[in-house]
Amino acid sequence: MNQELQTFYYLGVALSIGLLIGVERGWKARKADVGERVAGVRTYGLISLLGGGLALLADQLGAFILGLAFIGISGLLTAVYIITLKQGGADDIGITSLIASLLAFVLGALAAMGEVKIAAASAVVTTLLLSYKPLLHHWVSALEENELRAGIKLLLISVVLLPILPNQGYGPWQALNPYEIWWMVVLIAVISFVGYFSIKIGGTSKGAMFTGLFGGLVASTAVTLHFSKLARNNPSMTPALSTGILLACGTMLPRTLLVACLINPDIFQLMLIPAIVMALLIYMPGLWYWRSMSYKKEVSSSSPVKNPLEIKAALGFGVLLTVVMLLGKALKNWFGEAGVLMLAAASGIADVDAINLSLARMSQNDLALNIAVIGIIIAAVVNNLVKGGIATLIGGKAMGLRVGLPLLASAIGGLLSVWLWIR
Repeated sequence: MNQELQTFYYLGVALSIGLLIGVERGWKARKADVGERVAGVRTYGLISLLGGGLALLADQLGAFILGLAFIGISGLLTAVYIITLKQGGADDIGITSLIASLLAFVLGALAAMGEVKIAAASAVVTTLLLSYKPLLHHWVSALEENELRAGIKLLLISVVLLPILPNQGYGPWQALNPYEIWWMVVLIAVISFVGYFSIKIGGTSKGAMFTGLFGGLVASTAVTLHFSKLARNNPSMTPALSTGILLACGTMLPRTLLVACLINPDIFQLMLIPAIVMALLIYMPGLWYWRSMSYKKEVSSSSPVKNPLEIKAALGFGVLLTVVMLLGKALKNWFGEAGVLMLAAASGIADVDAINLSLARMSQNDLALNIAVIGIIIAAVVNNLVKGGIATLIGGKAMGLRVGLPLLASAIGGLLSVWLWIR
């Protein structure tokens, strides 16, 4: 591409960026009368093109010309904004449109400087943020004060503490690495955050299917216990609640696979087939139950999962993870691979995440990859059997048949598939 064509290309991208942002802003203010908007589609396009042209001139006249132009356009837009408000413009005129105009100028200049991909990607993200105003405001309004404070505290501890933690092993067998332990705590908290706030924003009244699907990202055992108690008090809700439990238990499998692969990507190939088999043997009965129900009764209740961003919860998981990692190293040294598998079975009674993270990390160093995968599947099998027992003992015989049998089939299928696949 010769110099002239390249220049036209850069300016074309700059103009497109402005028009993209302008279309979104123009659509938002489509009902406003003429003169009630700070800028329209054409204005945004011209502002971005102006930024691109001045960026090209800056190569000849110096970068100061671009800075002066930015100050000038900022003052001009601010003056127009103030005048529009004084004249009684539309009530929804806000500083967002002013900032979007300045950002169009900057992105246009960035495109003309040759950073086309960065400028274009930033423009798309900007447009998305502008268009999702109602959704973002809904998310913010759904937050409670304690959830916001807990999230900020965890972010503060992670961002400030994580970089300064020593990244080396301590203790017996050098098994305890503070940096890695806290990084894994943050990883689990982030994944759980997605599930927790999906339920928080969507509401538990959306039904057992929705709650179970996203509750499985946080704590499938908590969902099982909560729905089993509801079924005991409301037997007519058993079909819907059983569906929710199965979806939560099924979601645990892809979550486990994702977490393990984030620690050690080599696990993916060996673990994929057993995880798919186990998940399908749980999902299919759950979806069949849901489709066969004569009515889709919604479940309206308090959320079955607790805030995963609480500092106490994060520290508690960190302590559990530390203990499991230390025991894993100890049993590996004392009893070999058999000791690791025994620990996996014992850990699966209460929690899968801790042993999953521990074995994935150990597989990077002194534990065979196939043994790590077998251990993770064993933990998932034991955990599902425990949840089947909870559903039967608390939810009653009807729930036990609907939930316990699929979980038992999943356990058998998981053990057979991991043995056949890895062998």
